[in-house]
Amino acid sequence: MNSTTGNNISPDSSRKAPFDKRQLSTLVAMESPEAVHSEVIHILSLINPSIDAEPVHRVFRFTVDLYEGQLEEYKACNTDYHDLRHITDTYLAMARLLHGAQLSGKDFSERDIVLGLTGALMHDTGMIQESSDNEGTGAKYTQEHVKLSMDFVVKHAEALHLKDKRLTDALHMIQCTDLMADIPGISFSSAKIKLLGKILGTADLIAQMADRTYLEKLLFLYHEFREAEMGNFKNEVDFLQQTLNFFEISAKRFEEILDNTSRYMVPHFNARWGINENLYTISLGNQRNFLEQVLADDDISIYQELKRSKIVQEVRQKFGNTGLGE
Repeated sequence: MNSTTGNNISPDSSRKAPFDKRQLSTLVAMESPEAVHSEVIHILSLINPSIDAEPVHRVFRFTVDLYEGQLEEYKACNTDYHDLRHITDTYLAMARLLHGAQLSGKDFSERDIVLGLTGALMHDTGMIQESSDNEGTGAKYTQEHVKLSMDFVVKHAEALHLKDKRLTDALHMIQCTDLMADIPGISFSSAKIKLLGKILGTADLIAQMADRTYLEKLLFLYHEFREAEMGNFKNEVDFLQQTLNFFEISAKRFEEILDNTSRYMVPHFNARWGINENLYTISLGNQRNFLEQVLADDDISIYQELKRSKIVQEVRQKFGNTGLGE
């Protein structure tokens, strides 16, 4: 294990401009898959300087090709919330949690690390449409996407270098990203694989909710749910209002179901950036507080407040007034 300080910053994975060290989104150029991958590889070197990163490179390249439509059998990703950005966000969160867990005394082998990162990259592949599927978008698979993602991994196990116990372990990890999964009832092969599954479940959830554009992207998620005929939401604003309940549900899930594995972010950020805080939970809290404030004030237009990355404009261009309600 290699301990570092905040001064040990990989130049190819961090931003060139000065950044606010308590602002999660400024540490890595999250909109760039390659920048995120570079940071993940750097984190792996902190966990184990002699680690063979080639298996991780291989799965990452396979994932990017899949999501960008470079694999003949599949269409490019056409879901705006569950997109490649979400995958790389989860991938980085997984690497950070693995590093923090290692610093906290958890001993992961190279096999464990590669499996965990593979699970992060593969966990939403069930929403990618096959080339012959010309109806709607991958959003229609939202309700069953975890099972379909597991099926995808089985189908491509050879390309992912997964077989036998490795394959089974990877599937059990991915199953932990299902909010409806009975994690205590999963037959994990070991306590370590169970921990990795809970870490992946945490990475998937916390990466979404700590994204600085999470609230804006919820409008895309509303339309994904709408296509999948999920939930009982009157319109986009109702969906945002019900998201406040989801913050409560998630907090309980983090603590009780996922064993507070998000705590491993603190030793990671301390070692990597010299920040003795969990920047994910800080960002998540900020998102929640802002949403509560704007929804509580009838004189405020939620759409005027959701200004980041021009996502509201993208939603209107793609869906028109559908979702605005009466």
